Amino acid sequence: MPDSVRAAVVQMTSTADVERNLASAESLVRRAASLGARFVSLPENFAFLRSEGETIVEPQTLDGSWVRRFSGLARELGITLLLGSLPEKIKGGLGDAEHPPAQRASEGFTPERAKDSRVHNTSVLIGPDGATIAVYRKIHLFDIDLPGMEHLKESRAVRPGEQAVVADAPFGKVGLTICYDVRFPELYRALVRAGARVLAVPSAFTERTGKDHWEVLLRARAVENLAYVVAAAQVGPHGRGRASHGHAMIVDPWGAVVAQVPDGEGVALAELDLARQDRLRRELPALDHTRKFTVE
Repeated sequence: MPDSVRAAVVQMTSTADVERNLASAESLVRRAASLGARFVSLPENFAFLRSEGETIVEPQTLDGSWVRRFSGLARELGITLLLGSLPEKIKGGLGDAEHPPAQRASEGFTPERAKDSRVHNTSVLIGPDGATIAVYRKIHLFDIDLPGMEHLKESRAVRPGEQAVVADAPFGKVGLTICYDVRFPELYRALVRAGARVLAVPSAFTERTGKDHWEVLLRARAVENLAYVVAAAQVGPHGRGRASHGHAMIVDPWGAVVAQVPDGEGVALAELDLARQDRLRRELPALDHTRKFTVE
């Protein structure tokens, strides 16, 4: 296992124009690789980001055209590539043409799932050989109604995942999460307990919440777990009142922001020094000091 890996976060402005988004994502990944990145993360909803209430176009399977395209890119460039998230067609759901109703019943799919037209919000981690290493389906969904801000209810279109995932990347173990997950520290502690050295948080944080919470939350997850946080981001307007905060960044285990994309589309790179991480965990062994307790 290497002592370090050069990582990159991508920042982009996705819209409902899938082909434009895919081309932009590919261009930015190529730029990151040309600068020496061996691990590159795209943001949440990199291929399609809609206004609230718009229909999700082209729900994907894990062997669909989007994954195939970027599997080929990862193989060509020899990089580990995280597809921040895409709308994954639910097996056995209403939109699953590959499993007709009779087959769904025989395979034990519930009637509730058969009527479910939602998708999973899914991260796909691809290795340098183009093979899928791991798949994570977003657990915590963004259902909010803040004063002065558009009402957002992710659960209308997305079915929550139920399984936390630690992936074996070529450079070490990566804990996979997506955006709103970052507000739930117990998830990150569980990932680190399962061996995660790097925590991936591809996101589309809103402008309203991002300006006050984004960096604070990422640095907190890094500090409390003595882990690298790699957070690709959406930025700018996506159509009809929806805009993202941006500021894609990489945070080191001491909580320092070591790379950041300030404005607009772009990439930011940093060395993930895993040997230094080991040293910091020895010097400040907070992870070993956790104690069980009761609440009265």
